[in-house]
Amino acid sequence: MSPESTGQNEHHIRVYRRRFRAWRGNRPFWAGLFTMAGGIPIAYFPYANMHLGNVTLAMSTTAGAGSLIIGVLLVTLGLTMWFHSIVRVFAGVAAILLALISIPVANIGGFVVGFLLALIGGALSISWAPGEPQADEQAPEAPGLSLDKQRPESTYAPEGALHGAAVPQQPAGDHDAASGYDGGTHRAG
Repeated sequence: MSPESTGQNEHHIRVYRRRFRAWRGNRPFWAGLFTMAGGIPIAYFPYANMHLGNVTLAMSTTAGAGSLIIGVLLVTLGLTMWFHSIVRVFAGVAAILLALISIPVANIGGFVVGFLLALIGGALSISWAPGEPQADEQAPEAPGLSLDKQRPESTYAPEGALHGAAVPQQPAGDHDAASGYDGGTHRAG
């Protein structure tokens, strides 16, 4: 191995960060994160008690079980978006429907915070599409080795032109059956 190889001396945090970035790029990461973040306040607020000095405010409602189910389902859908991105459209639609159902059931959708986060997460999940792999680009040539730099710009072929277009084509002329000349075409057709 050469002493200039970068793989040996790389810090493990940098390696984990690069792996996480690659993992995050192959799935609707932000959609799952927003959906899970929306499920937490929806599930939490019906069971929370707020203390203001000696006064305790209970925000629990009769629909606490429904709020808990909606919150747990939103967290589950967020994890589904992360680990099974093939069902991202279903998970996004389900997250949007659960966010809408949370308005009457779960304290106005977790005091609108959970509703908005779940709604944004579902929309991001529906709109996410996997990226296409990029075509490998040719490596740049070293300066002084390229012969293309010495040609005038008028000789460059337009993009999409065939590379063998400089070969002259034989004109299709009248062929004489008596002489056997058929202009380079096959007799069968």
